[in-house]
Amino acid sequence: MGIEPYESALDEVPGAHPYPRSSRYAGIGIGVHTGPDGMEVRYAKRRLLPPPAEADDESVPHVVGSGERPDQLGQRYFGDSAQWWRIADANPVLEPRELTAEAGAEIAVPLPGGFADGPGGPGVGHG
Repeated sequence: MGIEPYESALDEVPGAHPYPRSSRYAGIGIGVHTGPDGMEVRYAKRRLLPPPAEADDESVPHVVGSGERPDQLGQRYFGDSAQWWRIADANPVLEPRELTAEAGAEIAVPLPGGFADGPGGPGVGHG
C-alpha cells in the first residue's frame, strides 16, 4: 500500500504544506528573502513554462463555445474545475478569462502527462 491516502489527507490539514498537490505551485521551491532588518519573507519561486511550440506538441485543440469558462474546461478535461491553470499554461494568455473570451477561437488543451505534468510532477518546474 502506497502513501497516497496519507498525502491526500495532508491536503486537508492547514499548514501541512504551502500548496495542495493539485495547485500549479505544488512542489515549487519556497525561497526566503531576508530584509535589511533581518525579517524573513517566504515566497514561491518562479514557475517556468515551455515555449508555446513545445506546448503544441503535447496538446489537443479545443474550439471555445459560447459562454464557456476556464473552470468548466478544467472540469471537462481534467475532472477538476481548479485545473483550469493547466490550460492557461498551454496558451499565450495573461488572464485566464482570455482563454474563453472569444467563442469559436481555438485553444490548446494539454494532454494528460504532457508538459503541464513535466519534470517533477504536476505543476512542478513551470512558469
